[in-house]
Amino acid sequence: MATTVDYIEFVMDSLRSISGMDFRYKKMFGEYCVYANDKLVLMVCDNTVYVKMLPCLKDIMAGAPTKSPYEGAKPHYILDIEDYDLAEKVVRTVEKEI
Repeated sequence: MATTVDYIEFVMDSLRSISGMDFRYKKMFGEYCVYANDKLVLMVCDNTVYVKMLPCLKDIMAGAPTKSPYEGAKPHYILDIEDYDLAEKVVRTVEKEI
């Protein structure tokens, strides 16, 4: 099942309230990559938000569920996009790290 347009728009609406960041997304094979300041920060696959398991996120995402966003991919953290504080912290950390 591919991500719906409604869901990616919901994700983008959630992110746009983070100040100082320019967000855009790009459709890739029925799924989406989300960029902050032209840096890939999130993937949205099957109406689920994923973030790469970077060392800088180990403490922030401790206890978060993990799953591969698509067949053959390494596991990623699943980000609760409705948790605004967590989403902002994750996006800012990843954008700074990359």
